[in-house]
Amino acid sequence: MTNHELVRLSDAGSFPKVSLQEPNGRGYVLLAGEIDRRPPIGYFIESAAKKRLIADLKALLPALEALDAVEEATLFKALLIPPGRGAYLQKRPDVHIARYDLALLVRVASPDEAADIAASPELAAIEARLTEAAKHSYRMVGANLRRIGDVDHSRDGVFLINYFFAADETQNLAVWDYTAGWFMDQTGLDNSVLTRPLDQKGAQYTIVNHCRWDGLGDIVPSLLFKPSFRRYVLAHFEANDTAAIPILYRLA
Repeated sequence: MTNHELVRLSDAGSFPKVSLQEPNGRGYVLLAGEIDRRPPIGYFIESAAKKRLIADLKALLPALEALDAVEEATLFKALLIPPGRGAYLQKRPDVHIARYDLALLVRVASPDEAADIAASPELAAIEARLTEAAKHSYRMVGANLRRIGDVDHSRDGVFLINYFFAADETQNLAVWDYTAGWFMDQTGLDNSVLTRPLDQKGAQYTIVNHCRWDGLGDIVPSLLFKPSFRRYVLAHFEANDTAAIPILYRLA
């Protein structure tokens, strides 16, 4: 195959095509950090340092939210971080496996204004406090490129932030388009905002996807017990040199 061609697996089954809305025109700033190291389902136990960090970040958020271009700023803490590397990442030991148990997602009125917010002293204060406490941190300034529907942050639930790494960005988008229908069909997903870094040069991950379900029961059983998840979703990722590094969060 050549770059950009989607590899379709004839024996993987078929699912409805994803139903997309127009991109929302918003910009996003994502800050994430690895604070505590826990077993995959052990993140309900929080260190005193992490509790202090969450309190400090919440105290800094009002100044950021007061900026005209900022529409919302949402702080998340990890519920579940799946272990291991996918098949493609085993070939790419240089890629950092996301273990970000704390994340801040800022929605901004436009991508250009997101770049301005990313350079603001208000965000710098938050980033400095986060990186001071983090064993590893990540920063992305991006724009919405695909959208099933906007994500509701007004109430708690199970929020996915999926950090994608691929050999080719166009192919990453193509395989996301091809497999996203599985999540709508098999988990009832009705929201998702996929963000592309404004500058791919040096970007740690090619795209980042964000969505929400009401509870763990809406998503985890499908991932664990439906063979089509491995046969259709994961197999297509692998065949297209794409890796998803998912983390499930709740509101902090």
